[in-house]
Amino acid sequence: MQTFAAIDIGSNSCRLKIGRVVQHRLRIVHEDREVTRLGGSVFESGIVSPEAMAATLRTLKRFYKAVQGNGTDKVRAVATSAMRDARNSRAFQAWVRDETGWDVEIISGLEEGRLIHRGVVENEPGAGGRCVLVDIGGGSCEITLSEHKRIHETISLPLGAVRLTQEFVRSEVPGKDEIRRLRQFIDRELRKAKRRIHPDRVRLVIGTSGTAAALYDAGRALGKRRATKELVPTGTVRRLTSKLTKMKTGERSAVPGIGPKRSEIIVAGAHVFAEILEGFALPGFRYSPMGLRDGILAQMLAEQDSRTSVHQQFERERWQAVEEACRRYGIDPRQAEPVRQHAAQMFRDLAAVHKLPQEYLTWLEAAAKLRDIGKFLNHQGYHRHAQYIIANSELYGFTPQQRVVTSAIARYQGKSRPAPEGRTMRQVPPEEYEHVRRAVVLLRLAVALNQDRASDVLKVRVHVYPKRVQMDLLQGRTGAELEMWSLRKEAAYFREVFGRDLFVTLA
Repeated sequence: MQTFAAIDIGSNSCRLKIGRVVQHRLRIVHEDREVTRLGGSVFESGIVSPEAMAATLRTLKRFYKAVQGNGTDKVRAVATSAMRDARNSRAFQAWVRDETGWDVEIISGLEEGRLIHRGVVENEPGAGGRCVLVDIGGGSCEITLSEHKRIHETISLPLGAVRLTQEFVRSEVPGKDEIRRLRQFIDRELRKAKRRIHPDRVRLVIGTSGTAAALYDAGRALGKRRATKELVPTGTVRRLTSKLTKMKTGERSAVPGIGPKRSEIIVAGAHVFAEILEGFALPGFRYSPMGLRDGILAQMLAEQDSRTSVHQQFERERWQAVEEACRRYGIDPRQAEPVRQHAAQMFRDLAAVHKLPQEYLTWLEAAAKLRDIGKFLNHQGYHRHAQYIIANSELYGFTPQQRVVTSAIARYQGKSRPAPEGRTMRQVPPEEYEHVRRAVVLLRLAVALNQDRASDVLKVRVHVYPKRVQMDLLQGRTGAELEMWSLRKEAAYFREVFGRDLFVTLA
């Protein structure tokens, strides 16, 4: 049984969740959490303080022992808002790598929202219809409109509880001017969300993260509500927010569900939650303990087990993201799709030659669809532009490393070849270098098979022999001479990478 670990390095706290695969589903075997306030110094000075780094690393070392003790096969550690903003984030990543061996990914706000959404809808009953998800973390707030377990729209805003407390709530009992400035800032940011998210006909609002948990427990106590899944009405949230604002820190910590550490930042978080519920005319919310780490685990399961329902959902999300990027940058699907099909055929027919991991089929197909994306900027040097756009775009379902790999495959379709010292390949993990190099050759073959855009799509038969590969082209209406010439041009590089001769004939 495979075991996965998800680590969420947030601006306020670090969380660990370990799941074991049992009959194609995850069974949680260990959880841990610690408030480290990694983002406290970032939102004041723009850097992570040595003290915050050290406190977070102590927690991660504890997580490391739990990961080792549970025989974990794969670990994914992600960092969110604080690391996105910190100028010295690379120093923190290097420190974590030295102490634990983990490569910490810094994910975007939209990727954070997508993973939170997946973690909730896969595990929360009733989340399959039209609903709104609200996650108020330490540095950012993700608001997602979901319908039938698919994201309709999502947005990430700088409305985290730690960030806003540092900026606006400086007094133990904040004065009217502090609250006025806080609410003005929240209102300004929410106007951006209202232009994109229109939650009409929504009756279910799910809050995640520590702020939502605290408000849910305190709101139920205030309203004397005991049902586990009962809604806390918007009016109750507003009354609770007003009550908490007038309290001292010690008084707030005594409120059910809040506690000492949450009491320091709950005022800012409560105002954000109240403004969201009122601003979108939502009836109230219920709390879900699911969140980012559950989405990470779901994606890890999806990538390892193709028989799970979540695998199919992740694949749909990935290809929806690729298709959306094609539309945004004006890529003609009639030209891109034949290249993708031939790239997939090369992957299958030459499996004994390239010996690539199965997941490279996805990166290869995505690169085939997106390889011309750089022409949106300039036809001259468009391969370089394509690499930059792919590596730095929001592609749901693709981790930063997966985008780097995909962009590298798309990059080397012109005269240049991948080299370790090149700018693009320096971004690729060393263990993936040879894989990328082989995938580049497969895409070059697919591109060579689609030289004559006016002709019908060629069919090709591939024969693999111990020392050579033979490709028989079945001529279309307009022949295949140009494609044969283009393929023969790739023979030298094919031999260099795979150690076999490439022969091309017309059938």
